[in-house]
Amino acid sequence: MTMNRGSIYYLVNGITMYRLVSAPFLLILAFVGELSLFKWLIAFSFFTDAIDGPLSRKFKVTSVFGARLDSVADDATVLTSIVALFILELDFISSNWMSLTSLAILFIIQTISALVAYGKVTSFHTYLAKLAAVMQAVFFLLTFFTGEPVVIAFYLALVITAIQLIEEIVLVIVLPKWQADIKGLYWVLTRRNSFVPK
Repeated sequence: MTMNRGSIYYLVNGITMYRLVSAPFLLILAFVGELSLFKWLIAFSFFTDAIDGPLSRKFKVTSVFGARLDSVADDATVLTSIVALFILELDFISSNWMSLTSLAILFIIQTISALVAYGKVTSFHTYLAKLAAVMQAVFFLLTFFTGEPVVIAFYLALVITAIQLIEEIVLVIVLPKWQADIKGLYWVLTRRNSFVPK
């Protein structure tokens, strides 16, 4: 049976919605110590993050709503993983609090700047954001499945995420209107320069 475009649209958004709806249940699992079930379900959340974007583009069912939902669902998954890290690896958090605080400040600046400029959070989905999401997933999953944080993966995720947040802050300054699915600052500046009279 062939699915029509409308059905695919709801299926893809349903996959994205899973991450958002599952977040509180995952937190409960982490709090009660059900690490075995938690790690597989959080892995599935990261897997849905990897497939919903390509599916929406493949079947041409991208939308502003889908882009915004994806961004919120992504943040929910990462926030859930961070809270779980606090629960399971508090010593690691304590020894890296300065790095994590710096990253949190960048995230707050990026979020506030977007809310001031656009009245809503960004959904740029840049190449750097995708790379940062992959590195975050690698770090969290290695931590949850091996039982201890992998330091190299942590710092790679930290640095790439920091660069991505800085890029998004600059993009908010450069772009007067809210836009979704932007490749990155280089492409925005290149496109802008191509319209400048010689």
